[in-house]
Amino acid sequence: MDWRQFPSLSSLRAFSAVAEELNLTAAGRKLNVTHAAVSQQVRALEAHLGTELMQRAGRGVALTANGQFLADGLHDGFGAIAETLEALRRGNEERPLNITLTPSFAVSWLMPRISDFKQKHPEIELMLNPTAEVVTFEPGGVDLAIRFGTGDWEGLESELLLASNYVVVGAASLIGDRVITDPAEIQDFPWLQELGTNELAIWLERQGVVPKSKLNVTHLPGYMVLDGLRRGHGISATAKIFIDSLIDTGILKVLFEDVRPHQSGYHIVRRPGEPRPPLKTFIAWLKEKAAEEQSYCGA
Repeated sequence: MDWRQFPSLSSLRAFSAVAEELNLTAAGRKLNVTHAAVSQQVRALEAHLGTELMQRAGRGVALTANGQFLADGLHDGFGAIAETLEALRRGNEERPLNITLTPSFAVSWLMPRISDFKQKHPEIELMLNPTAEVVTFEPGGVDLAIRFGTGDWEGLESELLLASNYVVVGAASLIGDRVITDPAEIQDFPWLQELGTNELAIWLERQGVVPKSKLNVTHLPGYMVLDGLRRGHGISATAKIFIDSLIDTGILKVLFEDVRPHQSGYHIVRRPGEPRPPLKTFIAWLKEKAAEEQSYCGA
């Protein structure tokens, strides 16, 4: 198709609206423009085609033979475009929401609440991918990620969902009465670490600690780390928000706490642009649940 010879889409839309309404003012209302703008677009189309398409008729207009011929073609063409766009929109809305999130977030926060979402929105299909890996966003792929950090992921939109400090913790049964003030001392304990992460080495490096020997690390799925912590199988580094109740009851003891920047915590992360309707619904639900928890904690 030679697009250089093609009239502007706006002029074709304007004429098609006039052909449907046979009135410039009514066509303008349909397109949300003035009748003068519609008239100008139609005149430009007539000049481009070199033929008259409509004539004044009382308070409205009447189509010429060429105008009717074009109107019929545009009706079929725009109809096909509308059907194609609707099929795309419907398919995009019906495609399952693909959510990636850390296993610890999935187990400790999302899964205890997900039945509420399914009861309210049974029409939305979810694909939950609990993984410690940072998954890239591609069209038609991952819709949303829940990530821990400060929200500075280049090229992506992020919004803080749950603020949380980061803590190194262990069971009271494991720590006993020992008072630990030097970060290097945590090397004496076995360490429980979520599969796919390297939190121990990162935390020690941030404290300026050089390991004196190979560390005693057990790598576990996220849902097993918390159980291992409770049982005193080792210490771990994790977001404080998930273990506040265990700390309050004395089951776990905080060895060190990193007071992070104001925006530190779990973020809603997605590609820039207008989210499709099911994603909008899911994001709104996440925020609602997070607000409920913050309200409860502040009560």
